[in-house]
Amino acid sequence: MDKDTLTRAQLTEAVNHDLGLSRTESAMLVEQVLETISKAVENGENVKVSSFGTFVVRKKNGRVGRNPKTGQEVPIDPRRVLTFRPSQILREQINTGTATLAASIEKTS
Repeated sequence: MDKDTLTRAQLTEAVNHDLGLSRTESAMLVEQVLETISKAVENGENVKVSSFGTFVVRKKNGRVGRNPKTGQEVPIDPRRVLTFRPSQILREQINTGTATLAASIEKTS
């Protein structure tokens, strides 16, 4: 496992540690939040998490692509794609590495 990857288990452990919920309650909370976000984007809704960012569902039109090996034209079907746009607060945290999300939320409140 890549050390730079945050997993569901690690999120659950963080909720357990920070909020003092049981491991089972923490796991249920993490799963419920992820499920709610998943259902919303599946239905084509954008999801905005204040001070964090926005998940945006975009529609891409069909087009003709090319196989880079053969040069043969290949039709690409229309589809929906999910993108993430970080908030300005998260961008600043990524670039400076000094602030925490909780501290940023307290500043804006």
